[in-house]
Amino acid sequence: MTTASSLSCPTVPLSNGLQIPILGLGTSHHGGYSHDAVLYALRECGVRHIDTAKRYGCEAQLGKALQESGVPRKDLWLTTKLWPGDYGYTTTKKACLDSCSRLGVEYLDLYLMHWPDSMVPGQLNREIRADTWRALEELYEEGVCRAIGVSNFLVPHLQQLKQDCTVVPHVNQVEYHPFQQPEELVKYCRQEGIVFEGYCPLAKGQALSHPTVLKLAHKYRHTPAQICIRWSLQNGVVTIPKSTKHERIAENCHVFGFQLDLPDMAALGRLHDGRHMSWDPTYVE
Repeated sequence: MTTASSLSCPTVPLSNGLQIPILGLGTSHHGGYSHDAVLYALRECGVRHIDTAKRYGCEAQLGKALQESGVPRKDLWLTTKLWPGDYGYTTTKKACLDSCSRLGVEYLDLYLMHWPDSMVPGQLNREIRADTWRALEELYEEGVCRAIGVSNFLVPHLQQLKQDCTVVPHVNQVEYHPFQQPEELVKYCRQEGIVFEGYCPLAKGQALSHPTVLKLAHKYRHTPAQICIRWSLQNGVVTIPKSTKHERIAENCHVFGFQLDLPDMAALGRLHDGRHMSWDPTYVE
């Protein structure tokens, strides 16, 4: 891993040679976006990796914050996602350009298919995913997307995509926290050169009150949130905690000045119980 200057944030190499910051700021819908919080993250905390999606409905607002921040576009890593309602070759191309327009940028650093289910009755998910991915490959070749990937895809979805397409996804963004550790998926991604990115690292707050997490927070003199994020980072997972509160964003960024011992990493690893805080793609064909 190399170091990005702003936050002294390590980066992880993608298979095409680009470097994605291992820590970013997530956004979401249902009150998960704050203009002031994004500005604070960029200006005061040195965050350079921002994750969003068309689904969240905040791309235009985020675009204004990015412009207002004064941070040069070349210094940012910007990810957004394609919603299944736009899947398909032609509609994917248009949706990507529309996202760029809302965000006020000429290119995306990473563009993800948001979900493996195409949600189109009577049509095979696999075929629609393949048509959609073909559009992403062209957007990648054209430079509109510097990297392309998927989100919430499991091993069978990735295997099908590999058989049907040319470019292997650069990233797979999946729910990842102490209670949800999809080790088979992590292993497969790493075997195939796909960077594994985790969202929901605090298990929507449920991990913060677990006795093991509290014990380690006391031991290391860091907050429970910092323990969870540090655990994820030490597992080599690109991590995008969400927050709209200044103090929480600052807290979530202060995770590079300490390291969890191997026995403590293992203790957190034993907390897996399979629970999902978000969508479960297990039954998507």
